Amino acid sequence: MLTSSVVLSQASSLLSVQQWRDGELRQAKDCLAEETPVAMVYNGVSHAVMLATAQDLEDFAMGFALSEGIVEQPSELYGIEVLEQEQGIALYCSIANERFVQLKERRRTLAGKTGCGLCGAENLTQAMRYPRALNNAGEFTSASIVSALAALPSRQLLQQQTGATHASAYVLADGSINLVREDVGRHNALDKVVGALAKAGQQDKSGFVLTTSRASFEMVQKVATAGLSMLVAVSAPTALAVRVAEQCGLCLVGFARDSRFVVYSHGEKILY
Repeated sequence: MLTSSVVLSQASSLLSVQQWRDGELRQAKDCLAEETPVAMVYNGVSHAVMLATAQDLEDFAMGFALSEGIVEQPSELYGIEVLEQEQGIALYCSIANERFVQLKERRRTLAGKTGCGLCGAENLTQAMRYPRALNNAGEFTSASIVSALAALPSRQLLQQQTGATHASAYVLADGSINLVREDVGRHNALDKVVGALAKAGQQDKSGFVLTTSRASFEMVQKVATAGLSMLVAVSAPTALAVRVAEQCGLCLVGFARDSRFVVYSHGEKILY
């Protein structure tokens, strides 16, 4: 197999492959998603390295900082500089001094992996950051969920090319998709959505998140921390995710495919 030369900032690469089909070996080209090491650096100090898709990186930096509790408000992230280095990409983030002091107090080193969860947390208190109770009393219709499910595949351009990426979408209450972000990691895709909303100054919290992955504890944590009141996943949730969603007031929907879904918590938010 011959590999192409790789530019780190690429989201995908075209490779030469051998393809066995119908009893015949053929030479072909295949488009593969890139996994790029992305370092999160705050006020000059490296905090975490994630394997991610090298697109929408400023959204990623903002969303990661918010969902991980590194900053509490978008205004506390003063600037983001994206620098390509020999082994990956560094996101240099300038944050408020008070937040940087707090970050140093609970500093942890993460070795990011595609789909990783709480790797690298130094203790259980750091790992299990339960979200505060939501004060968002939003309601949604079953039709809006079905409509978003039908519309999402056509918005997953990188998935269409590679077949290897997850997507998260912010969906308006009427079921129309407001924005989509893709990544090899489901958590990264969600962070990119959170960051894009924050950068746009999105104050309306009446929409919901649709993800092409399962609904883990961390996915629930990130959605609730963003102040959104429903997460719809195409695959199953974990039991812990359901318990946390129930506790914080998040409507959690799983196995959402075609015109069917399963509601695991706060079903009163959905109108049929």
